[in-house]
Amino acid sequence: MANHLDLEEQEQLDQLKHFWNTWGTPITAVLLVVMGGLAAWNGYQYWQNRQASQAAALLDAVEVAVQARDQARVELAFGDLKSKYAGTPQADMGAFASAKAMQDSGNLDAAKSALTWVAEHSSDAGYKAIAKLRLSAILLEQKDYAAALQQLQGNFPAEFEGVVADRKGDLLVLLDRRADAIAEYKIAFRTLDETIEYRRLVEIKLNALGVDPLSGSSTASTSQELKK
Repeated sequence: MANHLDLEEQEQLDQLKHFWNTWGTPITAVLLVVMGGLAAWNGYQYWQNRQASQAAALLDAVEVAVQARDQARVELAFGDLKSKYAGTPQADMGAFASAKAMQDSGNLDAAKSALTWVAEHSSDAGYKAIAKLRLSAILLEQKDYAAALQQLQGNFPAEFEGVVADRKGDLLVLLDRRADAIAEYKIAFRTLDETIEYRRLVEIKLNALGVDPLSGSSTASTSQELKK
């Protein structure tokens, strides 16, 4: 019986050796690839966490400088943030904080520069949209209506469509392009949720131009004006 068991064990060992000789190298290669992939993923996760941590520290530095109203420190901290961690959300938030501080202090050129950086470099479509809207507001304040309107060209995320159209309408009125302004206000009115007060403001703007957005009708005086 013992010899019989020994023979079976020997056969199993022989089969195992044969299997390993045939498939050992491919299996080892696959294991190396898998283990290498796991190591790379863990390394990437570590790198990302480290990037986020360091970016957060610089964002804190920007916010502290903003609270202290120290423009030089704001520019220095934000400069480090965008140069070292340009791909992080913290860099975008630092830009917004810096732009607000600069705008409040009257340094509109620095504010525009920070917002332009977000509009051009952010990987987040929402942040880009916000930056362009704020840029258009500053340019409107500077009475550069054409440049402000240019910031609102192109595609925006769907949730910004109504706000962008409303801002376009404001600028087109200032540029004396009433028909175009009405068209944008109508888009804003149609797009904005009817439960929010903002939509009521757009309705008032359309009424001021002689248009009832609910019926789509316009007064005779406005129609005559639009034909000019």
